[in-house]
Amino acid sequence: MSHRILTVLLALAVPALFLPAAAAGQAAESAPMTAWGHPDLQGVWTNKTTTPLERPADLAGKTELTDEEWALRNPEAGLSDDRPSGDPVGFYNDYWLEQGELSKATSLIVDPPDGRLPAATPVEQELQRTAKSSYSSIGGASFDTYLEFNAYDRCITRGMPGAMTPGFYNHNYQILQTPDHVVIMVEMIHDARIIPLDGSPHPDSSIQQWMGDSRGYWDGNTLVVESRNFTGKIPHRVGTVSAGSEHLHVVERFTRTDADTIDYQVTVTDPTIWTSSWTTSMPMTVLDGSIYEYACHEGNYFLPNALRGSRAEEAAMESASK
Repeated sequence: MSHRILTVLLALAVPALFLPAAAAGQAAESAPMTAWGHPDLQGVWTNKTTTPLERPADLAGKTELTDEEWALRNPEAGLSDDRPSGDPVGFYNDYWLEQGELSKATSLIVDPPDGRLPAATPVEQELQRTAKSSYSSIGGASFDTYLEFNAYDRCITRGMPGAMTPGFYNHNYQILQTPDHVVIMVEMIHDARIIPLDGSPHPDSSIQQWMGDSRGYWDGNTLVVESRNFTGKIPHRVGTVSAGSEHLHVVERFTRTDADTIDYQVTVTDPTIWTSSWTTSMPMTVLDGSIYEYACHEGNYFLPNALRGSRAEEAAMESASK
């Protein structure tokens, strides 16, 4: 973590330590407030869930599961605790994954009403047809060169909205507030989002960032965060590992609904990727724990080992064909 980010986080954490007794007592209320009168979003949160991003085809037209459907799709056995063995090159097995809970909602996407991502543009369809990622290798993808690994594979970032979307594990976030800033620490790949609330404008569009440039404001009891000025260096969108281009526009809404829950919704617009905007609803619940260092780094062991594994698989196939 850089010295600048650590300094900002420590500065933001200090006001929370000196809440007056009246404000502290409000933590038991349905929607606690900060000492300065803003809804209190501070704490450690998780959005882990097994609810799919898109509505399954066999649930077309249904927004919620019945009790019977929920029980059928949420077996008590859950994920296996077996140690890794026999998986395709470049992916984790169930031992490493974080399951979460299945909600009654049939998809995280709430708009379009069919619970599905809008159609991709023709250019995007072609890009995804040829894209490779460690997160597609669960189906046995093989890598020809290091150039095929994306920013997520390299532990640089998931970009937006991927950084705020549940995936495989580490779906945890720490939120800190002052009257004029909000910071969101993302456990997965250690992104730190510093969001001004002072009404300052976005910088010139030529200044692009991995997570975009965010500006926030309060709409009643809801924190609205608008992000733009994204880099176009995250071209691969595989499953829930989604990111936009430099034309991406993201609007997030955080509403503290009770002591244990934040209603989190995000609307994503990128006309170069999707033919219309789409919105997801992903409730965040209090996590009884801490944010830990995600000790992943660019050029980690996965990259050379996945390439070695791919070459070994090719050699084995060539030997078997003789």
